[in-house]
Amino acid sequence: MSSDTSIKVSAELLRTLHRIQRQRTDLKSQLERGPRQIQASAAMVAELEATVGESQEKLRKAKMAADEKQLQLKSREDRVQQLRIKLNSAASNREYTALKEQIAADEQANEVLSDEILEAYERIDGLEAERTELQEQLKRRQEEHAEFVSTVDETMKQKSESLARVEAELAEAEDQLPPPIRLEYDRIVGTRGEEALAPVEGETCGGCYQMLTSQMMNRLYLGQAVRCPACGAMMYLPEDRTVR
Repeated sequence: MSSDTSIKVSAELLRTLHRIQRQRTDLKSQLERGPRQIQASAAMVAELEATVGESQEKLRKAKMAADEKQLQLKSREDRVQQLRIKLNSAASNREYTALKEQIAADEQANEVLSDEILEAYERIDGLEAERTELQEQLKRRQEEHAEFVSTVDETMKQKSESLARVEAELAEAEDQLPPPIRLEYDRIVGTRGEEALAPVEGETCGGCYQMLTSQMMNRLYLGQAVRCPACGAMMYLPEDRTVR
């Protein structure tokens, strides 16, 4: 459609087409957003699942460490018991004294080890409480995710139905365009979507705010097809401005 085209086109029709194009764009955007929202929610669930897994691994390692200390303490206690048996059969005062000192040192070391075991079990209790809380959080998150997916699926179904109605309405409106303008319209819409159309605001293009000449404004008032010289949008007058 050249800038001197004198083919007439209804401003009301162009307004209608622009409104429907905007509705169509908005509905498509909402439909595209749905899967992304579900994916984001699933990522949050996966992140919490990983956190629960890490918590379980920390608990497992803490229990293994505590068990190892228990075995170590049992071994050391057995050693003290053996030393006591040897003490009863010491052959000399020197041997007796040496055994007493060794028993005392081992018992002191065992007390330290017992304290470490107690601290280890206290840490295990804390880790178990943490894991339980995380598992509860995960369960809630999974339930929320399932509910969210159901809601989004239902919304997307409704939006898909709305989009089908809007596209049918759009096709009906597009069929009203004069053939020469329809060809140009299809070409521009194919590359620019809803931005292929723009209202006139004052004496500027509402799409890019390019100032329009008096000749362009006169042609618009005469109901002629006019494209913006800057952005190429098909322009139309708003409802409060009458075509002559």
